[in-house]
Amino acid sequence: MINKLAIGALTLKNNLILAPMAGITDLPQRLIAREYGASLCFTEMVSAHGLARNGRKSFELLRSAPEDKPLGIQLFGEDPDLLAEAARAVEEYGDLIDINMGCPVKKVVNSGAGSALIRDPRKAESVIRAVRKATGLPLTVKIRTGWSARESTFLEIARMAEQEGCDAITLHPRNRAEMFGNKADWSRIAELKSSVGIPVIGSGDLFSARDVMEMLGQTGCDGVMVARGVLGNPWIFSETLALLSGEEPRPPSPTERLGAALRHMETLVGLAGEETAVRELRKHLAWYTKGLPGAAQVRDAINRSEKKEDLVKILQTFFGQGRQ
Repeated sequence: MINKLAIGALTLKNNLILAPMAGITDLPQRLIAREYGASLCFTEMVSAHGLARNGRKSFELLRSAPEDKPLGIQLFGEDPDLLAEAARAVEEYGDLIDINMGCPVKKVVNSGAGSALIRDPRKAESVIRAVRKATGLPLTVKIRTGWSARESTFLEIARMAEQEGCDAITLHPRNRAEMFGNKADWSRIAELKSSVGIPVIGSGDLFSARDVMEMLGQTGCDGVMVARGVLGNPWIFSETLALLSGEEPRPPSPTERLGAALRHMETLVGLAGEETAVRELRKHLAWYTKGLPGAAQVRDAINRSEKKEDLVKILQTFFGQGRQ
């Protein structure tokens, strides 16, 4: 059964969410995800410091469109006052604000942001309190289980987040030291769900519609946030919705794959211009072909292409080779 998800004053038509991913979840990626059923999509994570400096690149990450709603904006930083200022600055751009307390990347944690915040619950508390006071938009936080296996702080952080007025919490059940290795421990999501009264959103190792169904069933979480599983596979949302409706999902045909890739291409070219778009498209188009016969050869051709028309021909040839 398809369930709506209420996060503060925001009610989503279903509980399937596109995660914020640096270098990935720009406007074209979000529009494709929405087309196939994602009810909430996030921007790439946006630097509070960049917004405070009125940085052009930071504000470019907020570019949206009327059909790109509802939109979640994920902020990262370590200074409570700057994050509060950033929250006020982005209110007009989105419908929900998320604080990144989960990014494990060295550059981010060395600045005191991302996963570094869950190592310091008092600092995390001051950040959430400041942002909560600064904005009336629904507020969420995304966390990991802790800094390491011996420093598990997610329950403490989550309870504190609830007390400070957060409307939902997302858990990626790995610690910072694990990065993206090992298997995500979904039992931690169930543990969190039984410990707080606000909605819990699960994330981690969701690569297919069956994975999503298993997480929902095993953990009792209120919603799911799909990250790497959406790369070249926006159908993970439509296939999950089919399963939730009691139907057998139908995998995309070659024609459907081609259509999605071309729509993604056209939107990005219109937004960024052909030269920039072609560079950005290489990774996306490689993901659209992943796992199909001949994908390695077509990826090589894609990576050598400099023009949009060349990419179109490569894709039309690849997806038109009689695949069923």
